[in-house]
Parts: sequence; C-alpha cells; structure tokens
Amino acid sequence: MLRTLDVVLVVAMVAAATITYQIKHAAEEKLAEVRELQAEIKLQEETIDLLEADWSLLNQPSRLQQLSTAFEAELGLKPIAPEQMAEPDELPGRASDFEPQIAEGVTDAELTTGSVQP
Repeated sequence: MLRTLDVVLVVAMVAAATITYQIKHAAEEKLAEVRELQAEIKLQEETIDLLEADWSLLNQPSRLQQLSTAFEAELGLKPIAPEQMAEPDELPGRASDFEPQIAEGVTDAELTTGSVQP
C-alpha cells in the first residue's frame, strides 16, 4: 500500500519535472530568438559597411570632377569666385544681437520654461 506521503512525493516529482521541461523549452526558444536577432544585426552591419563603401566610391573627387565637367552646360555650373565668399562682418547679426520679442500682456511667470497654468 502506498502511503499518502509517497503519493505526494511522486506528484511533486512529476510537477517538478514538468516545470523543469517547460523552463528548458522556454530557454531554448529565447536562445533561438537571440541567435536570429544576432544574425539580423550582422546582416544590417554588413549592409551598412557595403553602403559606406558605395558612398565613398560615389564621392571620390575625381568622379565628381568628371560629372561636373560632363554636366557643366546642362546644370549651369561655374567655379566659385573668391569674391562670392562672405566676410564675417558681412553676415547678419548674431542671435545675441537681437532683443527677444515678447507678446504684449504676457507675464514673467508665463515665460518660465516648463510652467503649467491650470
């Protein structure tokens, strides 16, 4: 005859085995997801490397010079003359030179950043 304690221990052992199997299965699924994400990351990194190489090839000065010469007439391209460059004193004023524009009727409390009026 089986004692009650023996039955309880067998049930506990079966439950523990079931939980262990479920945890193992979930861990294997997560590991598969991680490997899939790593493969996607590697593919994206390779794509970025390829695009950067393509970009550097397209931006070679000799290639750009050939293109500008070939399409000079169609695009109306001309070399930049030195007098086209602006001197610093010819530029409009700096942001600190301008006075802030405040709407009429606005109080200092309403101008505080982050203030909320109920």
